[in-house]
Amino acid sequence: MPETNEVENRNMEEEVTSRILKNSDPLRRQNLNPAATFSSTNSLLEPTRDFRVIYGDINDLPNKVRHYVEENVRLCKPDTVHICDGSERENELLTYILQKDGIIKKLPKYNNCWLAKTDPADVARVERLTYISTEVQRDTVPSPKNGAKSQLGNWMAPDDMDNELNMRFPDCMKGRTMFVIPFSMGPVGSPLSKIGIQLTDSAYVVASMRIMTRMGSNVLSALNDNNFIKCLHSVGRPLPLTSPLHNNWPCYPKMTLIAHIPQRNEICSFGSGYGGNSLLGKKCFALRLGSILGNREGWLAEHMLILGIENKTTGDKRYIAAAFPSACGKTNLAMMTPTLSNYKVTCVGDDIAWMRFDDKGHLRAINPEAGFFGVAPGTSRKTNPIAMETIKSNTIFTNVAETSDGGVFWEGLEKEIDTNVKIRSWLGDEDWKKEETDRPAAHANSRFCTPAAQCPIMDPAWEDPEGVPIDAIIFGGRRPTGVPLVYEAFNWQHGVFVGASMRSESTAAAEHVAKQIMHDPFAMRPFFGYNFGDYLKHWLSFGKKDGLILPKIFHVNWFRKGPNNNFLWPGFGDNARVLDWIVRRCNNEDVGKKTAIGMVPKFDCFNVDGLEEPVDLEALFSLPREFWENEVNAIYKYFDEQVNEDLPPEIMAELRNLEQRIQNEL
Repeated sequence: MPETNEVENRNMEEEVTSRILKNSDPLRRQNLNPAATFSSTNSLLEPTRDFRVIYGDINDLPNKVRHYVEENVRLCKPDTVHICDGSERENELLTYILQKDGIIKKLPKYNNCWLAKTDPADVARVERLTYISTEVQRDTVPSPKNGAKSQLGNWMAPDDMDNELNMRFPDCMKGRTMFVIPFSMGPVGSPLSKIGIQLTDSAYVVASMRIMTRMGSNVLSALNDNNFIKCLHSVGRPLPLTSPLHNNWPCYPKMTLIAHIPQRNEICSFGSGYGGNSLLGKKCFALRLGSILGNREGWLAEHMLILGIENKTTGDKRYIAAAFPSACGKTNLAMMTPTLSNYKVTCVGDDIAWMRFDDKGHLRAINPEAGFFGVAPGTSRKTNPIAMETIKSNTIFTNVAETSDGGVFWEGLEKEIDTNVKIRSWLGDEDWKKEETDRPAAHANSRFCTPAAQCPIMDPAWEDPEGVPIDAIIFGGRRPTGVPLVYEAFNWQHGVFVGASMRSESTAAAEHVAKQIMHDPFAMRPFFGYNFGDYLKHWLSFGKKDGLILPKIFHVNWFRKGPNNNFLWPGFGDNARVLDWIVRRCNNEDVGKKTAIGMVPKFDCFNVDGLEEPVDLEALFSLPREFWENEVNAIYKYFDEQVNEDLPPEIMAELRNLEQRIQNEL
């Protein structure tokens, strides 16, 4: 009997492979012919057409999931349907298909690692094409003053959104396979977790979602017939194609749209195959819709890493959540190797935190993701040796350079490759040499997608369904001048103001913009799912509830520069010295002194012993009066123009108090 089953399974796999390969051939051609109608109900859709389920059994799906699949089969017209089970066998099949289609390439230097290079027009989040659709605009974004353009999200009316979706999704999967991805954000079955169903015509998305989420049949068992977040995605290139692909990468940049429809708990993404545009569990679900769910249900969905820090001498352990804009060092901090020998850092998550106060008043956090989608450039054995160990197996690299010995390269690895190795840039430049071109080897937003479970320092409680207790919250960004290395908020309300007034130098995680200091409140500017004023009220509300043990709030800045444009702080593993001070403040040690902006370290209580080079603490913690006067004016202007009448009075009171302290104390 086992032999018979093995033969049947092998035959089935060969048949599935043949069918999917036929349906995913990138050289076929056909015109897009939108004919159906986009709707959240079945009433306007065409009668069910024949389609074949080539993997899995549609009858095993919970009723609500099956109806969602069937409704979108009628809309998108895929030739076949594949119901994902998350198995290793399935993953091997999908990677085989992706190789045959020329979308990924095996990297023989590592174990089960792959390289993808996208269409150069599809390399980052498309914030200007990302919308929240609600009946009332104010539910999504504050009304800017004097007709200014909102920087706190993009709104679209439901009728207009349905019209836009009707222009895109009908017939968009013709000739392709629709993959059904059941996934859990957070440990399966945790009271803090949520379940989504993503429908996509991209095998690359399936392979990436398998890394980034808990994906598979066990999710369906946990779901039963309960509600879930609906996630519909298409690359927008039905088969046969009408024009050739770049790098065999299917996408439709001219029609890209990422839509969030909170009333229907639905996300619809079209045209992009990359990153947060297509891995809908990430920013779309975990932050935008997640923040809406958190507001509805009394919890927080935040753009924050989570780390554990343990004093090996005393055994005291604390958990810290930290919010930085993308490409500002979250992964490096979450995987830090401390230079202080008495500390050990463990990683719970590097990007997103879902946090809820438990019945004892402690703030508990989970990492809703199961993988790391980290920025590659700048990651090295010097800056993040833990990440470099993590990505040596089972990793999908995207838009990095490749080396002649079967490995990868990006800016920051110059000292880690053999001088005889040749580099082929992400754009295909052969024998790339830094000194001979102004084009980088890897795209500035190139990524590694790797399982969190194989990180050497994952915290033992990282999948605890109850979450880990958060003792401190850190905000921070890239500030070349004026902002000290670390300071502590005076109280919860002041801490919320510190988060609300965050500013940071722009990065490459979104579409290209010239470097400038941008307002990025809570590091959530691109990810707010609802009105920022209401978001602030939600945060402030926890400070007014009895019985809650509120974490202390801090602000850090690793990026302050001196007059010669040199960094004043070494960063990386030496950031443990800042965490040491934060932990001591959580223990209520008298190691801080009050300033106009918050509590900063007493210099004789800040551990700088053993630093490779001396640090100018006076320069690191100086508070130039003119800088802070300008900072206050910039925050006033931002709040007035962008948040306008939706700004909570408590936040304006904190700004006025800051202004008064600067006048009196600096």
